[in-house]
Amino acid sequence: MANNASAEKAIRQNERHRLHNRYYARTTRNAIRAIRNTSDKQEAEKNAPKVYSMIDKLAKIGVIHKKKAANLKSSIAIHINKLS
Repeated sequence: MANNASAEKAIRQNERHRLHNRYYARTTRNAIRAIRNTSDKQEAEKNAPKVYSMIDKLAKIGVIHKKKAANLKSSIAIHINKLS
């Protein structure tokens, strides 16, 4: 348990940050899933920049590693290129 005011504040901040990060990570995962489940190339190409931006933001704020972001973006691009 927190023993002083600064430790209590850190706990409050950590909880807020955790919830914020969880929301944006979940939203991004759902967007990635939507692109991977689509069979329409036009729609996937239209939504790709938005998803790339979401992934980049997660990497920038440290929710995911920058190399994981690159791998996700690469796998999305590969998926889109395979669509006919």
